[in-house]
Amino acid sequence: MAAKSPAPGAAMQVDTDLVRQLAQVLDETKLTEIEVQDGERRIRVARTVTISTTTAQAPGYAPAPVAAAIAAPAAPVAAPVADAASHPGLIKSPMVGTAYLSPEPGAANYVSEGATVKAGDTLLIIEAMKVMNPITAPKAGKVAQIIVRNEQPVEFDMPLVIIE
Repeated sequence: MAAKSPAPGAAMQVDTDLVRQLAQVLDETKLTEIEVQDGERRIRVARTVTISTTTAQAPGYAPAPVAAAIAAPAAPVAAPVADAASHPGLIKSPMVGTAYLSPEPGAANYVSEGATVKAGDTLLIIEAMKVMNPITAPKAGKVAQIIVRNEQPVEFDMPLVIIE
């Protein structure tokens, strides 16, 4: 027998266990929101994240490695692009997750500002639900600006890199 949809105006039945499980996934993955859909039922769990610019580290988290940036070969640094949001070479995040500029802690970044890239070159990776997703250059060109920082949480459609 098929389940009936609630009548218009009727109270929605909320599966609190599912909401708790989704909230736990948010905590474990450091995501800011998650949405699941099952037929006509859709549940979205979101949290507000405050980003602090202090240098204090949360317990259990190691400070970001500084040596990786120093070890990278010096490339001419391009001037920041004035209006990044409307730049034709802007690459935006295709997902929510955490951006990493290098393949592993202590390693050199995939690219640096001023570097020349080919179409398909890895620019950075975004970790989403413990899966590392490479973000690649859609075209050849020069990296004009890297907008995100290493280990920065990113949202869907957030500006990442500009290639000219």
